[in-house]
Amino acid sequence: MSKAALIEKIAEQANLTKIDADRALKAFITVVSESLKEGVDVPLAGFGTFTIVDRAEREGRNPMTGATITIAAKKVVKFKPGKGLKDEIGG
Repeated sequence: MSKAALIEKIAEQANLTKIDADRALKAFITVVSESLKEGVDVPLAGFGTFTIVDRAEREGRNPMTGATITIAAKKVVKFKPGKGLKDEIGG
C-alpha cells in the first residue's frame, strides 16, 4: 500500500480530510521515531510494539567475490505484532 493510499484509508476511517489524515500520519511517524531514538519502546495495545535492538557485529560474504567481510554492529527497529493483530490476520 502506498503512503497516498494509506492516507486516503485513514481519512475515510476517521472521517478526516486527506490533509488532516496526512498530518496525523506524519505526527505518528515523528512521535514513534523520536521515541525510538530516545530508547523508549512504543507499545500499541492490540496492535504490537516497536522497539530498537542492537544487532551484533557479524561475519558475512561478498556475494560477488565470496570474500569474507565484517558487517558492523548497528541498531535496528523491530516490530512485534500483538495478539489482536495476530488473531485478526489468522497468525
